[in-house]
Amino acid sequence: MNISPDIPRIFTAFSEWCACILYIFTLNTCKRRGIFIVKAVGVLVVQVIFFTLTGELPLIFWVPCMIIAVGLMLFFIRWCSGVTMGIAAYSCVRAFVLAEMAASLEWQIHCFFFQEENDLSLMAYGLMFSVFGIVFLLMFFVERRNISINRQLSISDRELWSAILIGAVIFIISNMSFVSIRTPFSGQYGVEILSIRTMVDIGGVAILYAHHVQRCELHMRRELEAMQNVLQNQYIQYQQSKQSIDTINRKYHDLKHQISILRAEADNELRNGFLDTMEAEIKSYEIQNKTGNSVVDTVLAGKSLYCSKHGITLTSVVDGALLDFMSVMDICSIFGNALDNAIEYVEKIDDREKRLIHVAVFSQKEFILLRFENYCEEALVFQDGIPATTKPDSDYHGYGLKSIRYVAGNYDGTVTVRLENNWFELKIMFPQQEQADKKIPV
Repeated sequence: MNISPDIPRIFTAFSEWCACILYIFTLNTCKRRGIFIVKAVGVLVVQVIFFTLTGELPLIFWVPCMIIAVGLMLFFIRWCSGVTMGIAAYSCVRAFVLAEMAASLEWQIHCFFFQEENDLSLMAYGLMFSVFGIVFLLMFFVERRNISINRQLSISDRELWSAILIGAVIFIISNMSFVSIRTPFSGQYGVEILSIRTMVDIGGVAILYAHHVQRCELHMRRELEAMQNVLQNQYIQYQQSKQSIDTINRKYHDLKHQISILRAEADNELRNGFLDTMEAEIKSYEIQNKTGNSVVDTVLAGKSLYCSKHGITLTSVVDGALLDFMSVMDICSIFGNALDNAIEYVEKIDDREKRLIHVAVFSQKEFILLRFENYCEEALVFQDGIPATTKPDSDYHGYGLKSIRYVAGNYDGTVTVRLENNWFELKIMFPQQEQADKKIPV
């Protein structure tokens, strides 16, 4: 039987719609599902009408109609996912090739089981829903492992154009037989044309998926390297702060002896008052940031000196002994990054009375809680549970909170971030560590 390679237009429309739905869900979880359903149904109606009206046009209009169809898919993805145009275009390419593959595979199966290729009975539609359901459900399970990464990835122009080139080549080769049968990639009969189209499209889906997985791996490797750099930089800052504070401690220790000598030699009431003030300040310095953990003491002291110099009020209630199970570098990363982020926010506030930062470390039931709070007047945009960086080069910034989350995960900890009533709160929670499981600081 010489079957027709022409897939019913309504099948193609539904296949493209399903492919768009799949990639929209991999890009963004729809919180307002009612609005999303209305949008999706509206786009489906438009696609069905468009494919139906253009079904009888001459072959010369085939390519322009396909371009318009891809444009509808691009509009649908960007409208419902809210991603950038580059990410929407990249996802559209993958959705288009997947839709071509699903439609071709379904029609080849249809023509194998049905004697008449134009038989669009209830059973034919049932077969279409079954094949599409299996194909797109399997693809969703394949893509699901990359959902969290998809929502963080940016797309470069080079990556976008490489995906577009791959998609264009796949489309051209799979549809070569519609243009000419005198090529090495063409078929003369309907069975051959459908087989070529289906096999090429399956290969195209696999190639684009492999391309995407490679992008994800490169992104994760680059992110891990960036977080390691953040960890190392915070450790270097800790070492520098420790040296500076040791020097200051020695100076204050010498100054205490000088005060004792001055007090013994002079009995002037005014001088005694001045010396009393100096001694009180020294005692105040001596007792601050004595948390029970020398690493926390050093980091807090260094940040306190910076805050004092820049008109920022930093207060802390910290039981540092609770963090003895953590390594030096991990403590430096958490406290250094959290305080650096807080300082960055409050430094933008003109009113110095609102430049407030508070740090607390305490135990509650069977958990150790670290809470960093600061006043914040910015309208933050959250992405994957943390604020998206506001710096222009997002590929090389925004790793502070990610590194905190990475470190917390090493100790089975969780990180939550929220902004409420102009107060930014970073909360880190660890399960109580058994003595036997404590890590040796390095």
